[in-house]
Amino acid sequence: MSKAVPPDLSENAGRGKSLARRYPRGLRIDPHSHDWAQVLYAVAGVMWVEVGRQALVVPPQRAVWLPPDTVHSIRMMSAVEMRNLYLRKEDVKHLSKQPDVFEINGLLRELITAIAEREAQRDEIYLDVAYRFAALELAHASRYSLRIPLPDGTDRRLEVLCHAVIENPSADISFEQHAASVGASVRTLARLFFRALGIGFGEWRRQVQLAMAVSRIAEGQSVSTVARALGYQPSSFSDMFRRELGTSPSEFGTEDVKLADGSGAPDQNSGFG
Repeated sequence: MSKAVPPDLSENAGRGKSLARRYPRGLRIDPHSHDWAQVLYAVAGVMWVEVGRQALVVPPQRAVWLPPDTVHSIRMMSAVEMRNLYLRKEDVKHLSKQPDVFEINGLLRELITAIAEREAQRDEIYLDVAYRFAALELAHASRYSLRIPLPDGTDRRLEVLCHAVIENPSADISFEQHAASVGASVRTLARLFFRALGIGFGEWRRQVQLAMAVSRIAEGQSVSTVARALGYQPSSFSDMFRRELGTSPSEFGTEDVKLADGSGAPDQNSGFG
């Protein structure tokens, strides 16, 4: 895993900080936290962010809000071009004390991009106002969440099954097959799912499938290819996708996927999330 190398977040660091990085597909960043609040955003690519006992799947239309001192880890599900904002505690007291996922509208996207550009120029007057404005705008951003609950590690069978599904969430593998592979009865495993994750296996696997689908579509794979890889016919997959996420798979688009081959990625040890 990559080690987190934070920017200067000392008292003399100004009103906020931004960080622009490129990461190749598959790179992982260890669990870590920051004293400042963080907006974790990728203008291209999809991130798998683990916070506590849940995974947040974040395509380019979304960003993760991380309050100060929130422990999190990141896996790049595709090549990622990241733009992070770090905000002082005193400027985010009006925002949620819990991690969240929110929509990136045009104003926020342009503001985050402009901050990154002005950061390089050290335009202190502009940055002071821009960071304050970003903190205010976040309070009005629409919330969105494709969240995947994760097991706590107390039951090996559940842990092994969940890992297997994340690695291969195809609907062609039945619940009965998964149960047999971990040495548990269907009834026992169903009970474990509800007790540990709060939902049934079918719903949980659909969330994983959607996460993988968003990632693969962002990389430029066709909807039909993604659907069949997940064990669906394209029409039924599109229906499921729209029902769960409120939009069609094609509306996620394939823009900004020029990084999908990992070209132009920086030194993996210089990154930070």
